[in-house]
Amino acid sequence: MQKWYHIFSRNTGLSIYIWIVFCILPFYFIIRYSSLAEVFIGVALIVLFFTTYRLSFIKRGWTLYVSVSIEIAINIGMILYFGYVYFSLFLAFFIGNIQNKAGFITLYVVHLVTTITSTTIGFFIQSQIFFSQLPFIIISIIGVILLPFTMYNRLKREKLEHQLEDANNRIAELLVMEERQRIARDLHDTLGQKLSLIGLKSDLAGKLLHKHPEKVHKEIRDIHQTARTALKEVREMVTDMRSVRFEDEIIHIQQMLEAAEISLHLEGSTALKRTPLLVENVLSMCLKEAVTNIVKHSQASVSRIAIHQSESEVRIEIQDNGVGINESDKKKEMDYVAWKSV
Repeated sequence: MQKWYHIFSRNTGLSIYIWIVFCILPFYFIIRYSSLAEVFIGVALIVLFFTTYRLSFIKRGWTLYVSVSIEIAINIGMILYFGYVYFSLFLAFFIGNIQNKAGFITLYVVHLVTTITSTTIGFFIQSQIFFSQLPFIIISIIGVILLPFTMYNRLKREKLEHQLEDANNRIAELLVMEERQRIARDLHDTLGQKLSLIGLKSDLAGKLLHKHPEKVHKEIRDIHQTARTALKEVREMVTDMRSVRFEDEIIHIQQMLEAAEISLHLEGSTALKRTPLLVENVLSMCLKEAVTNIVKHSQASVSRIAIHQSESEVRIEIQDNGVGINESDKKKEMDYVAWKSV
């Protein structure tokens, strides 16, 4: 259910100003066509309707259906007695917010039948008033038919989108946990055995130092070689973690440009053939830096990336329709690069 302050929704297809007009219109109908006693009764009904309507958004269970029943009764009275049909749109909007399927269908059918019936009777009782606002009455009836289903499906879709977002966040958390566990296993497998071996050989070298000094040099060489091997394996593991395939980087920059509302025209194949991983990493970093500059500085709306691969080279052309980097931004960029170099 939506909160009470969402009575005037921007997602109903009607402007908030139209809803405000619908709130003012009943007073016009009452004052224009009624006596003093009828004005008093009409104002009381309007106040009761809006009070009940507000409370409907914070009610739960059977009290909600009681509130809607009171609103339907007031709607019927306003149609028959004052020729005011537009409370039916407020009810149609609220009924669409009810996510209980049985309750939604029941209230929808009751509201549709009572509105059409009372409007039909109203044409015979107050034909002049009803015929003068015939186009608006037809629009109201169409709203009574379509608006509840529109609201119901939209809220259901939003609920599913929120559930999907929560599921994606949960999956992302699980992936992070799994990656941490994998890194921990890799570090244990890579360093654990090597460090244990270094510890054992260090103890052995300490014991042999006084008894067999000539064997200590061999153990020290083994310790040195084991340490170099462990360092090499750790570096390879870190390189694998940092490496980004070119195809994956293309997906990342597409998401970045889409978030910046910059359309991308991609030419050529993103699947590089017979290209070493190191080259792919370098190309990915260059592409990421170029697209980051487009997003930060270019003020562009369209960008183009063309990928050309031959037997001997890979060439990437990056263009945009922006203003480029001005002198101050260029100086800042150069100062930043110089600072990084230091």
